[in-house]
Amino acid sequence: MARNTQVAADHNAPPITRILAEYVAGHASRGWSDAVDHEAHRTFLNWLGCAVGAARHEAVEAALAAVQVLQPAPQATVLGRTEKVDIANAALLNGISSHTFDFDDTHLKTIIHPAGPVASAVLALAEHTGASGRAVLDALVLGIDVACRLGNTVYPEHYDRGWHITGTTGMFGAAAGCARLLGLDADRTAMALGIAASQPVGLREQFGTMTKPFHPGGAARAGLMAALMARHGYTASPKAIEAPRGWAQVVSTRYAWNEVTDELGERFEISFNSYKPFACGIVIHPSIDACVQLRERGIAPEQIERIELKVHSLVLELTGKKEPADGLQGKFSVYHGCAAGLLFGRAAEEEFADDIVTRPDVVALRRKVVATVDDSIDEASADVTAVLTDGRREHVFIEHAIGSLQRPMSDADLERKFHGLSDGILGAERTSELLAACWSLGTATDVRSLVALARP
Repeated sequence: MARNTQVAADHNAPPITRILAEYVAGHASRGWSDAVDHEAHRTFLNWLGCAVGAARHEAVEAALAAVQVLQPAPQATVLGRTEKVDIANAALLNGISSHTFDFDDTHLKTIIHPAGPVASAVLALAEHTGASGRAVLDALVLGIDVACRLGNTVYPEHYDRGWHITGTTGMFGAAAGCARLLGLDADRTAMALGIAASQPVGLREQFGTMTKPFHPGGAARAGLMAALMARHGYTASPKAIEAPRGWAQVVSTRYAWNEVTDELGERFEISFNSYKPFACGIVIHPSIDACVQLRERGIAPEQIERIELKVHSLVLELTGKKEPADGLQGKFSVYHGCAAGLLFGRAAEEEFADDIVTRPDVVALRRKVVATVDDSIDEASADVTAVLTDGRREHVFIEHAIGSLQRPMSDADLERKFHGLSDGILGAERTSELLAACWSLGTATDVRSLVALARP
C-alpha cells in the first residue's frame, strides 16, 4: 500500500540556525550585566565541583578504561584525576563525571542541566589552546544561552516524548561555546550548529543507570567535534535547526521560534540557572525539603506510621521507583528521597550510596511513604503529611524547594557544597585554592593554572 510521505511542518520558520550563529560569533565579550557574569562564575564553580567529586565513581572508571583502549593523546585533564586524554574524550569524561551524582545545575524552565555539555567541551578545548578565563566565560554564557533557548523552543512536548533534553540540546550549546572559543565566523558557526543538529543524544529510559550521565558527556564531545569539523571546512545544512526535516521539527511537535529570538542578547538564560542542594532528580527536591522540615520539627522515624505524599504526575513518572536497588536508582526514587530527608536531614551524595539505599531502616521508612498524584500541585511543589503512631498529623507544603530561583543557594552554600564534593578528592587546602581560582576565572590569563589545581 502506498504511504503518505507528507508530514505537517512549518515551511516558513525564521532562519534560526543563522540567527544563533551570528549571535554567537558577534556578541561582545562580557556583553551582559555584572549579575549575569556572577551567575556564570557560580555555574562554572558548581559544575567543576560536581565533576571533581565524581571523579572516582565506577561510571567514570569504566568510561575512562574504554577511552584508554583508543590510546588517546594527552591533551586535556580528566578533572579530579591524574590522567589526561584527547580533548574530545576529556569533554566526554568530564561531562559524564559532572552529571554522575545528579548534583549539577538545572535550568528549571526546561529541566536542562546546561553546564555539563557546555563547560565540559569548552574547558577541554580551552586547556588545550591556553585560552583565557574570560574567553571561557564568554563561551559558557553564549553556549548555555543557545542550548536553553532551543530547549525553550521544544519543551515540554520534546521531553514528554522521552528525549533527555540535556543531551538533545547540549550538543548545540557545546558547539556554540567551542565555535566562540575558536573564533569562528558566523558562516562556520552555522556549520558547527548544523553538524551538531544531527547528533542529539539521550533517552529518558536510561534514567537511573550509568548511561544517563553519558548524555551530557556525549553531547559535549559531539559539540566539540562539530566546532572542530566546521573550523576545517566541514559543511551542513544552513537550516539544520528550523527546516521541516531539521532538528526542532523532527524531535518535537512544538517549535516556538520566538523562544530563540525574544530578547536575544539582552536576556541570558544562565540567569535562570539553579543549583541542587540534594544529589538527585530535581523533581524530588520539594519532597525532601518537606521531610527535612518535618525532622527539624522533632519528628523521629520511629514515630511515623505513614507519610502521605501528594505530587504532580511528572514526579512519579520520573522518580517513582519504590524499591531502588542501588544508589543510581535511588536518585530516581521519591520514596528514598523522603526517607533520606527524615532520617538524615539531608540528601547529599552520601545518602545515595548503595549501602544506604539498601540499609534495612532506610528501606523500612521509605515503604511507609504513600505517594499519590495530584496535578493541581505544580511539578516544583510537594504536599507532605506525616501521620504519627499517636494519631497526630504534621503537614508541610513546599511551594518552592530550597535551591530554586525563589529560594536560591547562596555563594557560601555553593562553597560548602564544593568542599563536600572535592575535599575527599583533592584535600581541603587544594579545594580552597581551586574555589578561589573559580571565583577569579574572569581575570585568568590562562585557564591551565586553574585546571592544574583540579588534579590530585
